[in-house]
Amino acid sequence: MSVTVNLFLTCLGENFFSDTLKDMVRVLERLGVRCEMPDGQTCCGQPLYNSGFHGAARLPARQFVQVFSRTQGYIVAPSGSCVDFVRHHYPELFPAGTPEHARVQDIIARTYEFSEFLVHVLNVTDVGAYFPHKVTYHASCHLLRGLGLREEPKQLLRAVKGLELVPLNDEETCCGFGGVFSVIYPEVSRAMMEAKVNNIVASGAEYIVAGDAGCLMNIAGGLQKISSPIRALHLISVLAQ
Repeated sequence: MSVTVNLFLTCLGENFFSDTLKDMVRVLERLGVRCEMPDGQTCCGQPLYNSGFHGAARLPARQFVQVFSRTQGYIVAPSGSCVDFVRHHYPELFPAGTPEHARVQDIIARTYEFSEFLVHVLNVTDVGAYFPHKVTYHASCHLLRGLGLREEPKQLLRAVKGLELVPLNDEETCCGFGGVFSVIYPEVSRAMMEAKVNNIVASGAEYIVAGDAGCLMNIAGGLQKISSPIRALHLISVLAQ
């Protein structure tokens, strides 16, 4: 049976991680998955919601529902944060009795984060990747706490040929990004980011890998600030090698 995936691009993915989106298609097609890219995608509404503007968040969320309710097959995103928002907050934005409720329930049942889709839907951990480098892993908050995906990204990394996965102290501690949190509490955010960067440097890794673009942008900025040669990469980009 053929598998069709509708790509949920996400804002940060489309604007800052276009290469990662291409890599996502490359990995999925390598596994025999047909990829489609529904037109009309915009923000899922998470930034507005997290800023307290729940009513305003319904406008982009409604557009998301209109776009993806016209699709068939799975919906896959390179972001635990965005998938967590759709899965756990769309029912609040569109409760029973609203015109979108039934379509939202259907969308939620079909929406997966990338590593979750590979491991739990395709039942694949070895995607045929080769990456001969020392890598450490940062557990993004929404991926870990929101979706409960603790081992799946590391299962995929351990299956990459040539890759040495080294432990990261405080792997599950927030990097300090948190979306609007880093804007509202910049001093706290910076302290958290610096602690994360110090642990990454101490790990001896050549690459720090995560599954959320926001974390990668924050960590990459911290590494650049101290002129570290360590590179921040999305999990997908490693799997595409």
